[in-house]
Amino acid sequence: MLNLERLRTLDALARHGSVTGAADGLHVTTSAVSQQMAKLEREVGQQLLAKIGRGVRLTDAGRLLADHAARILSQVELAQSDIEAQRGEVVGEVRICAFPTAARGLFPAALTSLRADHPDLTVHTQELEPERGVRAVLRGDIDLAVVLDWSNKRLPVPGGLTKVELVDDAPDIAMPAGHPLADRDEVELEDFADDPWVSWPEGEFCYEWLMFTLRSRGIEPRIAHLAGEHHTQLALIAAGFGVCVAPRLGRGPVPDGVRLVPVRRTMRRHVHAVWRTDADRRPSVRAAVKALRVAGEGVMTPGG
Repeated sequence: MLNLERLRTLDALARHGSVTGAADGLHVTTSAVSQQMAKLEREVGQQLLAKIGRGVRLTDAGRLLADHAARILSQVELAQSDIEAQRGEVVGEVRICAFPTAARGLFPAALTSLRADHPDLTVHTQELEPERGVRAVLRGDIDLAVVLDWSNKRLPVPGGLTKVELVDDAPDIAMPAGHPLADRDEVELEDFADDPWVSWPEGEFCYEWLMFTLRSRGIEPRIAHLAGEHHTQLALIAAGFGVCVAPRLGRGPVPDGVRLVPVRRTMRRHVHAVWRTDADRRPSVRAAVKALRVAGEGVMTPGG
């Protein structure tokens, strides 16, 4: 009889491509991964891993069994969904991640609602950027991810995932109070062609969106500072070091010395929840999505 946890380890190895990656994804040590794989090899009587330099690769037998493992684990997820759906009770645990401003803007109200309505449900949360959140859902490390895309740049969502919109966010441009455009009712991105920008870190989805959007408006952006936290970005703006895009969701207090002006051609951040389709019938997942949508309605009007 094949051991389910060892199959889960093999599946993680196949997805991550390394012992270290599998260990990180499973939240165990690398030695624990190696031990599980050694036991699985003894169970099947075949070599599943081959060493390549300091790394490893799956053998033909390893790839074959990994394909079966992925289907078995998906079926286990579906079985869990069916059992929860038949019972109809929101119990057990649900693991949710969100990008930072969504975590700040949605989690407090959503978690409060879930605790009041479903006291037997345990909720675990963490912050993850959208791409990492999608990967975590695919791996099975996270049940539900809150992600985002923009009206002019969509975040790819792989097959096997269900996506539903939670809320729309219309960001503003943040600028120092002494900026020549600070008293405007509306601005265009082109108005800031000569300004230095404060941006999200390179490689993040929102950084790529900003570069794409500015260049599509004929602006070659001059990125002066990179900061992952919006509070840090706004602090730099208050000190006079540039301008930035300032989403409204999870924004919090705006520092003195910062002015926020809407963009005439409105930019939209679309905030979504994504989860594995084979977990669609889990009452815990459905309850979490509902709580997040209600939390979104409490901070801004969705749609439009």
